[in-house]
Amino acid sequence: MMPERSQSMQKTIPLINEKIASRSAVVMTLLELSKQVEAVGLEQAAQEVDVVTTGTFAPIESVGAFINLGHTDPPLRIRSCWIDGVPAYGGMGAVDLFLGATQEGEREDQTGVYGGAHVIAKLIGGETLPFRGVGMPNDCYPRATFESHISKDSINQFYLYAPRGLYQNFIVGVNSGEDTLYTYLGPLLPRMGNAVYANPGAIAPLWHPLDSIGIGTKIFWGGGVGYIAWEGTQHYPLQKQLPNHTPIGPAATVALIGDAKQMDPEWVKGCYFRNYGVSLMIGVGVPIPILNAKTIGSLVTKDEDIVAPVIDFSIPRRVRPSFGLVSYAQLKTGKISINGTNVRAAPVASISRSEQVAQILKEWITRGDFYLTEPVAPLPPDRQFLPQDLVS
Repeated sequence: MMPERSQSMQKTIPLINEKIASRSAVVMTLLELSKQVEAVGLEQAAQEVDVVTTGTFAPIESVGAFINLGHTDPPLRIRSCWIDGVPAYGGMGAVDLFLGATQEGEREDQTGVYGGAHVIAKLIGGETLPFRGVGMPNDCYPRATFESHISKDSINQFYLYAPRGLYQNFIVGVNSGEDTLYTYLGPLLPRMGNAVYANPGAIAPLWHPLDSIGIGTKIFWGGGVGYIAWEGTQHYPLQKQLPNHTPIGPAATVALIGDAKQMDPEWVKGCYFRNYGVSLMIGVGVPIPILNAKTIGSLVTKDEDIVAPVIDFSIPRRVRPSFGLVSYAQLKTGKISINGTNVRAAPVASISRSEQVAQILKEWITRGDFYLTEPVAPLPPDRQFLPQDLVS
């Protein structure tokens, strides 16, 4: 006879999934969890709550789409190709392609430069786009050229991979120089005319200790289902931390992957930063299983408890001067103080849509449409960040 489970038993992901299946799991967004902890305390909240959802909706540059076209007749081995005028990379066999989000095309649209991010978003949205390929004729693949139109329904595989899909914290950009600077954060106005930050604050997915997620963790990815595939590029978990164990700048990162055919165009948007380049706005949500009070304690960090470095982009070096640290609570007031001067602050991420991602993921889990997965391997805790310099 199986012993009856009690609230005091150690929670596990399989047990939480049982509750999801029976529609009895208690799921909260991170914002809701903070209020619950204030009301009942950490220990009781840890017993009551099973899953906490986080979210972000922000530009991601390190991302692209892998596409398999299927073979033509006669067959073609693609050497060069373009999708809607944007070059894709064909150096992976005959008809496997990679289209980078930041790859720029041969034309502009009404918003500026048109690139890979826009093509990816259109394909996810169900549009049919022109394709042109140039081959490498040989005995296996005699065809020299191919022109057609493709859509997500006419291609085999179409999945979105981000080598660096989420950051654990980031920076605040300012400009002390005399000219406007055009950056991946958008325009930075001269003489400290504005400050721009990218992380939506405490609701973002990676503020908590990373031992509750890992390779294989199932996530909300572009309005569909994805997974943490690996550590991200520039993964730097050894970043300095505050006493509450939150990093003071860019730290850990994760690589993400998922089927673009089942993504929602509402959560994948091509965008262009003036005089800088193309990027892709993507919604990402990560569920955090609440296994004990320690886990929940690490999640209730508030915007006033986390900080980002204020970096001066007017110095064109890898290591730029910093004006110190500022809390996300201060950033969200719309202004920060730098050397006694008030500077307007605004996010490049959408805070309201980040909260929507967390809410949608909560609804999926509550309905029993989304189950948690146990990581198959942890994220490495000890990666160094290695710069690249010229050797004299």
